[in-house]
Amino acid sequence: MNRSLPSFPSYRPRRLRGSRGIRQLVSETALRRSDLIWPIFICEGRNLATDIQSMPGVRRLSIDLAVAEASNAAAMGIQCVALFPEVDIAKRTLDCREAWNPDSLINRTTRRIKAQLPDLLVMLDVAMDPYNLAGHDGLVVDGVIVNDPTLECLRKQAVSHAEAGADIIGPSDMMDGRVGAIRSALDECGFTDVSIMSYSAKFASAFYGPFRDAIGSEGLLTGDKKTYQLNPANADEACRMVARDIQEGADMVMVKPGMPYLDICRRVKSEFGFPTFAYQVSGEYAMLYALAEAGIVDLESVVMESLIAFRRAGCDGILTYFAPIAARMLRSYD
Repeated sequence: MNRSLPSFPSYRPRRLRGSRGIRQLVSETALRRSDLIWPIFICEGRNLATDIQSMPGVRRLSIDLAVAEASNAAAMGIQCVALFPEVDIAKRTLDCREAWNPDSLINRTTRRIKAQLPDLLVMLDVAMDPYNLAGHDGLVVDGVIVNDPTLECLRKQAVSHAEAGADIIGPSDMMDGRVGAIRSALDECGFTDVSIMSYSAKFASAFYGPFRDAIGSEGLLTGDKKTYQLNPANADEACRMVARDIQEGADMVMVKPGMPYLDICRRVKSEFGFPTFAYQVSGEYAMLYALAEAGIVDLESVVMESLIAFRRAGCDGILTYFAPIAARMLRSYD
């Protein structure tokens, strides 16, 4: 690109910053309500909403309230919700069998949402941690997170979610070979149109703490997840994982966490040209919210700036707990 520019005073860049209209006219990056995926935490009960202490402003919702909130989200222009269950401790086992129970909390929620809102996309996570008594994403045998036996569990879980009506399956477990295993299971059962958004570049991050609190896994986790999630120092490895997942049948790929890994988002989009998403995770949410609560920043301003950063880095969409706030702001711009 020719970077030669005329000199001042004939070139005055501030001419294109002087009003909101002109700034929008020449904006290089746009954020739309349809770019947002809203994660919602689900709990058992009726007419029940419980606050998540580590995520102010976010609540666990019973199925009836989740359906109502999903309807509100659709009315605001949000086109996809991602559902995460708080599973009762009595249903958490070392074999994780509740993960593929057709009547699990998350499958019942999905059926209710799709019955009332058939055009709203529902994305469901595929991993063992909400169901695992040991808190890990894979089966644990003699203290080791075992890869290949976990794949069969993931296959069964993915099929149960597709049967419940999920539009998008999100493998977040980081087991080797899981995308290929899930894709073949879905295809064998006739769910060839169900998409896979793989958590391809999921890092062993310290930003996940509030999420584990939200799904009730924080006190159960033994050890850490560094033997299967990515080393935060490794960008090349992250790209290899994206390439592997695309080869195995992923339709979309994700980088998680988001803001600390914008360089990975840019590389993934530039190198593969595939639909690329980022997850603005619970720790990122809590950090920005705490700054605003302390009066240090304006919440709406930093939310919009952070989401624009994802788009500028090449992301096609963002999973964010700020989706309702951002959707309301974007609607006011219409």
